[in-house]
Amino acid sequence: MMPELGKYVVEVLLAYAVTGLLLAGLILSTLWSSRRVKAQLQDVEGRNKDQKKNG
Repeated sequence: MMPELGKYVVEVLLAYAVTGLLLAGLILSTLWSSRRVKAQLQDVEGRNKDQKKNG
């Protein structure tokens, strides 16, 4: 249950909403960055394997 917020209900709910949006943005940014770095790492590992074959 939500406590009685009185005259500050709008401000408190807006703060919760902004916090939720910021957290969602950070999570999405982290996931996007992780995928990008994984792809780069796989590319580098693939090049290293090719060099060892041709080496």
